[in-house]
Amino acid sequence: MMENVHLADEDDLYSGYDYNPAFDTEELDNDPGFQQAVRTSHGRRPPMTAKFPGTSTGGRPVGTSFGLRNPMASSLGRPMTGAVQDGAARPMTAVRAAGYSSTMARGSTFDPLGQSKGAAPPLESRNDDTPEEKIKILEKKVNDLIEESCMAQSRGDMQLALDKAKEAGRKERALVRQREQTGTADHINLDLTYSVSHPQPPLPGGVDTKDVCRCAECQRSPFPPQVLFNLATQYANNDMFPEALNTYQVIVKNKMFSNAGRLKVNMGNIYFKQKNYPKAIKFYRMALDQISNAHKEMRIKIMQNIGVVFIRMGQYSDAITSFEHIMSESPNIRTGFNLILCYYAVGDRDKMKKAFQKLISVPLGIDDEEKYIPPNDDPHTNLVLEAIKNDQLHQMERERKALAEKFIMTSAKLIAPAIESSFAAGFDWCVEMVKSSPYVELANDLEINKAITYLRQRDFNQAVETLKMFEKKDSRVKSAASTNLSFLYFLEKDYEQADRYADLAMMADRYNPAALVNKGNTLWVRGDHEKAAEFYKEALRNDASCTEGLYNLGLTYKRLGRPEEALDCFLKLHAILRNSAQVMYQLASLYEMLEDPTQAIEWLMQLISVTPTDPRVLAKLGELYDSEGDKSQAFQYYCESFRYSPSSIEVIEWLGAYYIDTQFCEKAIQYFERATLIQPTQVKWHLMVASCYRRSGNYQKALDTYKDIHRKFPENIECLRFLVRLCTDMDLKEVQDYATKLKKVEKMKEMREQRVKSGREGSSRSRRDGSASSAGSSSPRSPPPRKVHGTIGGGGGGGGGGGVEENVSTSPPFQRRRLFHFSCQNVSNRYTSVCEAPGSRTPR
Repeated sequence: MMENVHLADEDDLYSGYDYNPAFDTEELDNDPGFQQAVRTSHGRRPPMTAKFPGTSTGGRPVGTSFGLRNPMASSLGRPMTGAVQDGAARPMTAVRAAGYSSTMARGSTFDPLGQSKGAAPPLESRNDDTPEEKIKILEKKVNDLIEESCMAQSRGDMQLALDKAKEAGRKERALVRQREQTGTADHINLDLTYSVSHPQPPLPGGVDTKDVCRCAECQRSPFPPQVLFNLATQYANNDMFPEALNTYQVIVKNKMFSNAGRLKVNMGNIYFKQKNYPKAIKFYRMALDQISNAHKEMRIKIMQNIGVVFIRMGQYSDAITSFEHIMSESPNIRTGFNLILCYYAVGDRDKMKKAFQKLISVPLGIDDEEKYIPPNDDPHTNLVLEAIKNDQLHQMERERKALAEKFIMTSAKLIAPAIESSFAAGFDWCVEMVKSSPYVELANDLEINKAITYLRQRDFNQAVETLKMFEKKDSRVKSAASTNLSFLYFLEKDYEQADRYADLAMMADRYNPAALVNKGNTLWVRGDHEKAAEFYKEALRNDASCTEGLYNLGLTYKRLGRPEEALDCFLKLHAILRNSAQVMYQLASLYEMLEDPTQAIEWLMQLISVTPTDPRVLAKLGELYDSEGDKSQAFQYYCESFRYSPSSIEVIEWLGAYYIDTQFCEKAIQYFERATLIQPTQVKWHLMVASCYRRSGNYQKALDTYKDIHRKFPENIECLRFLVRLCTDMDLKEVQDYATKLKKVEKMKEMREQRVKSGREGSSRSRRDGSASSAGSSSPRSPPPRKVHGTIGGGGGGGGGGGVEENVSTSPPFQRRRLFHFSCQNVSNRYTSVCEAPGSRTPR
């Protein structure tokens, strides 16, 4: 019944073929012709030849539906399979599923790959003028600008990052307008307009949420906008807080993004920077309300921010509430330290102790250092350990451990005087607690800090006793304690004990740079500068950043008369300590020794930019400008020096002489009168005051001043000469009395000089006789320092009693200060005190 049913859209594979009994293979056994053909060669096909190269079938094509023009017949006259009958083509049923049809034209070639059609046509060029392509190009430009902005921020170029963020905003607005013009506004890329980020609330003043995360996980998250978020971040980085807040408001108010409210943490951080603490707390709490309990870590960080803001506001009870909740839920080192600070502020001793115990019990989550020690001689294991010993993970572990130790040490030093009746008992309690914690190695540091506290309280005996307890400890602790003891004994000028403990410190740890510096200092005060320089060099070889050793080495070279080597030391030190006034002062001094006043002035100018009120530096600048002939600049700096130190005799003398040289004697009077107040026993300042009155034409005032000088210094010849001259010019009767006194004083002076001369001749004669008797028995001695005698007066010749005596020093000029640095260190070599040598001073 179904044999006459045909589907219209189905291709009949065998249409056009009638049934032929010859095709019945079941009857082949009974076919005598077929059997005869099998037994004989009758009906066999000729061997195939490769008429058609490149095919595997050889001489003729396969008889399939693509047709044979001259079909061959079998021995019985029946057509071969695939032969053409009645113009119909037999299909190749094996490739029916590939899409071949039984109605293929007769004579067509089998070419399933289409190779007979030739090479494929070239690809069509992309048309960039279409609206879709323009939109894609704009999107790529916006993404590139955001990436450039983030990269500029990571390099620290905040202004460039802001410019790129603004340009990305302009491109994004142009993209939105173009979509609206093309009618594709419904397809706006919200992931481009609205960003992707993991808001992580930091501590106020800490690391802010700045980086834009571009990972695939975040791209699937409905977080706040990319262009606007990056723009707001760059505004905040450039301290443009109002613009940043407005941009964040645009993001937060968009209802399409339910998680955008987390950016209120960033807004709270901005209000914190503006010191608007009530609003900062408001936004932190709003962000806390919008974050579910599943995000526990983020909630903890926001609560930590709230506690810090309460501390800034002085509301310690509210801060304690926040920090206690954090320590109960997820304790960490920073929160524990803040909690101790709050308890210390409110003065709760018991809570301070409990908080300190919680602090030292907080797990750091880092591995033991012993895992980096090679367990055996396996080279592969050693290479792996060497590779991970200084990788970023290990560096992060070291930083975390150092931060924890810093907080614990600071907390112990803070609460030790408050938790017990004395700070010693408080330190002892803290040491006992630390010894039973994972930070047992900090116990020795606390003991040394106890000794340093005694030192700050001027209790040297207790400090020494505490440090001597470490003499039987391990080498590291012993070296630190001996270094501190050497420092203490040096301060007390007990150089033998200082040298002894410096040797003990070096024996315990030869690579301790502080101990080597202290040893060099003890040799320096003994005058062995060459050997001291060797110890300073060894300290620098052990620690190239030992600034005390480098500074003292420069001073030693300067004392040894090797200014070039000293200059090299101080230039290296200046590269390390850019704003050190002492280093700049020494550089200026060395350039003056090398007779390069220009460089000396340049370094002094840098020095007054650091210490603008140092009168000695200003006076030295005036002196150098005066030596260069620039009187106006010299006058300016001498005036500045006098303003900060009106008691400097050198400055007063120069300013008075300057006004006399410029014929302004009236102005010079005030400076010399100040000098008479500072040095009332020096007659020269009184004479200078009288001379100024005389030069300005005020003879009566000059006469009164000279009379007053004569009453105070009756044997001053210069004063009597001017009295005689003034009385003669003014026709006064006292002229004869002053003339008589002048002759009497001059005669007394002449007699004194003769006695001194005869005494010198007798002593020189005796020395010649003694030297003749002991010729060659002793080496000649260096002459004593020369003395220059001179008189500063208002005119006229010199006389006895008014001379100025100056000692001419053989030391280099401009060497008025000599500094020494002594290291007072604890076990970990992190606590270093720097002091001067006794009697020395530093620039203010």
